[in-house]
Amino acid sequence: MKVRKITTIVEDVLTEGGRDVNPITRVAAVAAVIENPWAGQGFVDDLGPGIDATASDLGALLAPRVMEALGGQLEAYGKAAIVGLGGEIEHGSALIHTLKFGDHFRTAASASTLLPAVEKRADAGAIFDIPLKHFTDATIRSHHQTFEWRVSDAPHADEILVALAGATGGRPQERLAPLSADK
Repeated sequence: MKVRKITTIVEDVLTEGGRDVNPITRVAAVAAVIENPWAGQGFVDDLGPGIDATASDLGALLAPRVMEALGGQLEAYGKAAIVGLGGEIEHGSALIHTLKFGDHFRTAASASTLLPAVEKRADAGAIFDIPLKHFTDATIRSHHQTFEWRVSDAPHADEILVALAGATGGRPQERLAPLSADK
């Protein structure tokens, strides 16, 4: 795995709707910009060798950095991949939709749900919304949210930007009834 850069962003939400947020909600995201392991090979039928060579190391690189940026507490999480214009969306999906990648984050967060994801192909600086859901119960509405982010110079055409994000709580000032109230 060839990493060009790692970028971290931390956002603390102090007020929402004109009211203080208590406790303050922190959202952190960490992205690695890596060389696309399938770049320049044309259409690759078997993505397995690239997954095996990259996905686990990538998860091991990003997961502890997100937990550190959050201060060790996590209640919601998600993942994203943006493939440069020289690659396929399937290249990003291949790296993030495998337990080899995601289990690093689940283990670090003591989580049990699948990580919600977004992936797309785009030019450098593309904006993406990382979906977040509760880390042990995906039906908890208060934690369904997105975190918008961009890395200004990534991905290049032969790169993939892979990100993990986490939050210390749900949406600030959430007021929706539980899912069970709809039944």
